Amino acid sequence: MLDRPTISDAEYDKLYRELLRLEEEYPTLRTADSPTQRVGAEPSSQLVKHTHLVPMLSLSNAFNDEELRAWEERLVRMAGDDVRRSGYNCELKIDGAAVSLTYREGVLVEGATRGNGVIGESVTANLRTIRSVPLRLRGSDHPFIMEIRGEVYMPFSGFERMNEERVAAGDPVFANPRNAAAGALRQLDPKITQSRPLSFFGYAIALPDGDDLPVSTQNELLDLLESWGIPVAPHRRCCVGLTDVYEWASDVEHKIRGSLDFAIDGGVVKVNSLALWPELGVVGGREPRYAIARKFAPDIAETTLRAIEVNVGRTGTINPYAVLDAVEIGGAQVKLATLHNFDLVARKDLRVGDVVQVKRAGEVIPQIIGPVPDKRDAKHPPERYTPPTHCPSCKTKLVTGAELGMLYCPNFDCPGRQLESLVHFASRGAMDIRGLSYARITQLVDADLVRDAADLYDLKASQLVELERFAEKSAWQLVEAIQASKSQPLSKLLFALGIANIGEIAAKQIAKRFGTMDAIANASVDDVLAIHGMGDTLAESLVSWFSDKKTRKLIERLRERGLNFEEPQTHTGSALKGATVVITGTLPTLSREEASALVESNGGRISSSVSKKTRFVVAGEEAGSKLEKARQLGVEVIDEAELLRRVRG
Repeated sequence: MLDRPTISDAEYDKLYRELLRLEEEYPTLRTADSPTQRVGAEPSSQLVKHTHLVPMLSLSNAFNDEELRAWEERLVRMAGDDVRRSGYNCELKIDGAAVSLTYREGVLVEGATRGNGVIGESVTANLRTIRSVPLRLRGSDHPFIMEIRGEVYMPFSGFERMNEERVAAGDPVFANPRNAAAGALRQLDPKITQSRPLSFFGYAIALPDGDDLPVSTQNELLDLLESWGIPVAPHRRCCVGLTDVYEWASDVEHKIRGSLDFAIDGGVVKVNSLALWPELGVVGGREPRYAIARKFAPDIAETTLRAIEVNVGRTGTINPYAVLDAVEIGGAQVKLATLHNFDLVARKDLRVGDVVQVKRAGEVIPQIIGPVPDKRDAKHPPERYTPPTHCPSCKTKLVTGAELGMLYCPNFDCPGRQLESLVHFASRGAMDIRGLSYARITQLVDADLVRDAADLYDLKASQLVELERFAEKSAWQLVEAIQASKSQPLSKLLFALGIANIGEIAAKQIAKRFGTMDAIANASVDDVLAIHGMGDTLAESLVSWFSDKKTRKLIERLRERGLNFEEPQTHTGSALKGATVVITGTLPTLSREEASALVESNGGRISSSVSKKTRFVVAGEEAGSKLEKARQLGVEVIDEAELLRRVRG
């Protein structure tokens, strides 16, 4: 009722399954008001009731591949091998608020919540405020009357922004995006709903008894919804058999989920043939047999924020991060989380001792969504966090920068900056010095053998064998790897220097345009701006870096040690002349670098982001948000084979 749950979804699922088991074992204990005997909560009396054309059912759950196999076996016993021949349609299970949209001759006439599955609450005025809900469907060939079912959800980005605004206004924050969406739908004032960042995905069509759908499969049904202008969740897949379903579920849980800007708590697996659905029927009047929810391990968890600490970046940025009580999220133990900058800490009102919600971004970097205010001690709340005033590494007084909420150490000789600069210099995308890990670099710095990148090229095996964990063979291998890196092209060296705002792609463009280190060092801001895609901030950063006496001295020392100061100018064709190309995901045979070189050698430009100016996107396995952005903008998406065909004619 208050849309503020006291336990997590994972805890609820566990308790619900335990209740089901007990009721099956002891049927006499099952009561009429048991949660297993209803689809959803009874609607509130504050809103007008709406009776659904067809009941909105809930789904049974499968928590692993074995339970999916048992589900299929039950279906095969009922309908034979037609189930397997039908295949399965897999869709994301959006963690939002279920709604039905009633369209009459393609025009939205009513919208309602799920309610108890039979009767919901009419929230038409509120649903009309959601821009992704079409008021009139595209095309003209629609059923006379139908309900389109789907989920209203709140994107993570909008949820966090809204909670930050509520913190600033002194209002209580929401517990999670799903409950924030549900609460927004049930507002009596549509203006409040309109102010909330809500969106919608559709997944089903309900018709009056006796009417037939104009399609024969669930996959075709989703295509039909899209053709009408109803947004459909991404990453759906038609699967021939359960092996494909297992692979899809694993990809979504471990590779895709973290890149999404909305919450999911699993996937939905449906028998693809709609003709089989009536034959398979419904269990207990509440769960259709033709579909099952493949639940995932929760990707959001609660834990305690024990400390806010900082480290020094290679450009002098002071980067805050959270130290947490260890918690498992998506199958991994999480103890640290990024906090981005001090402005974010203040906007989210994060305090040491808070219970916080944590999610894994991209299934790699944990991020704090925000505090759980109900679990903060109201009488003795933790103190607000105060950012540092001096560098934790060299004690130099910190300065503010152009980016909001960022603090910087201005000391170029700061040990913390030097360490991170060396780590970046040796990294795979830069000089790619094999064996020169963070621990090795720390060891070299502590031994006073290395202070900057030029010192690396003076190292001798005889010096290294004197250090712990260095055998003669590993010492020689590291020295050889360092010497081999001298032949890296200018673009790699330019990126390795760690100049603020100069990423890998920008470094390639700059090196290709100027050709030599001397030409880059003597370039003006206007010279850099003449390169396609270069902005004022980047150009000024590059010119400012090369104007510093200390950096000039470093460049000369690198020259003396024989590093390559030129960029090879290769151009084999003009098939992609003037084309801006984005590469995303893992390609079948080409590495990212090989594909980029292929595009550039044929006259194209590589970009790191998708825009309306992008000619096409080359997508491989595990393509994420860039692929979705391309589809939203209508940018052409091709695979590796098509890229090779275009450049080879």
